[in-house]
Amino acid sequence: MARDTRVFDIINKELHRQREGIELIASENFTSAQVMEAMGTCLTNKYAEGLPGKRYYGGCQFVDEVETLAIERLKKLFGAVWANVQPHSGAQANAAVMLGVIKPGDKILGFNLSHGGHLTHGSPVNFSGKFYVPSFYGVEKETGRVDMNKVREIAQREKPKLIICGASAYSREWEYAVFRQIADEVGALLLADVAHPAGLIAAGLLNNPLKHCHIVTSTTHKTLRGPRGGVIMIGQDIENPMGEKTPKGELKLMSAVLDGAVFPGTQGGPLEHVIAAKAIAFGEALEPDFRAYQQQVQNNAQALAQALIAKNYEIISGGTDNHLMLIDLRNKNVSGKQAEAALVRADITCNKNMVPFDDKSPFVTSGIRLGTPAVTSRGMKEKDVMQVAEWIDKIIMDVENETLIGKVKAEVNEYMKQFPLYE
Repeated sequence: MARDTRVFDIINKELHRQREGIELIASENFTSAQVMEAMGTCLTNKYAEGLPGKRYYGGCQFVDEVETLAIERLKKLFGAVWANVQPHSGAQANAAVMLGVIKPGDKILGFNLSHGGHLTHGSPVNFSGKFYVPSFYGVEKETGRVDMNKVREIAQREKPKLIICGASAYSREWEYAVFRQIADEVGALLLADVAHPAGLIAAGLLNNPLKHCHIVTSTTHKTLRGPRGGVIMIGQDIENPMGEKTPKGELKLMSAVLDGAVFPGTQGGPLEHVIAAKAIAFGEALEPDFRAYQQQVQNNAQALAQALIAKNYEIISGGTDNHLMLIDLRNKNVSGKQAEAALVRADITCNKNMVPFDDKSPFVTSGIRLGTPAVTSRGMKEKDVMQVAEWIDKIIMDVENETLIGKVKAEVNEYMKQFPLYE
């Protein structure tokens, strides 16, 4: 069979784009070479519906080994008593949780998408807003932070069956203990979606939700620096509140319910080549240098935020506790769409993003979201992200100046040569 040069030529173009530019999308990172190597192995050929030791296909003895290894490493990493590593994405992990622990038409309480939440936390265009009855909490206009008293008021009024904490564009720590108090007061289950800060949590730099939340979901490809995928974890195995019973008439445990909600509830065969890559990423995250990496991610985010604040950029909540920040550009008279496009032309990749109380559409937006996991994986330190802030400011203050954009692009490409990627 002839080599498909058309596809591989496109892949090569993407490799050059990643090497030459500055990646500031908060939900992206660069995996290790061995994570990518595992994803390209013969494990992609194996069908393995079910769980290790309980498959519906023969010949699963070796994929059982690799999936069991992934589960054990993930449990150790976060202090979980049970984990499922099969979800294809964070969205599918959340879908499985909702299928398992609440019924269609039940109320859920999530973080408002326009304030930094996620589609799967109740957005009306998503399954979570179509199958369930969503209500939302948000941030305060004055502080850019979640007011837990307001969360309590909404929960007591709405009486949700499931409360979700977690976000895609919120730069502050989460008060999991207070969320649990509120959940207990209204008789709700508590789900923490830590897709973004998971790596910082694993490194002990942010609060661990497993101590307080009934269920925790995450992606594996953001701060965790693994392959694209999802996971579900619990810190304590309890009886399923839905009342589902085993064939013996006993109430099913939460772990069994969630396993069944993944397969056959929402997915078919797991992607064992990706699970192998997850196992490698979890193993890497258990190494001492992973904490040092996460500390640098946090340091770089704070340095980038402070450098931009010094240039009169409005960071929502005034700073960051994690790896990202959300910038309101209205005082610069530039839309998020304009800023993203101009920065991309200079090989500085970010994404436009709605800000709380935005007056523009989601296709235009008033802000941009920046994150430091990927540039930190390249080896950048505080002085480097301060230089990035200089380039960002130059571009945003003159978004139509193609001569300037071209000059900055050349400087960026030259600068990134000192941070080699996949040599």
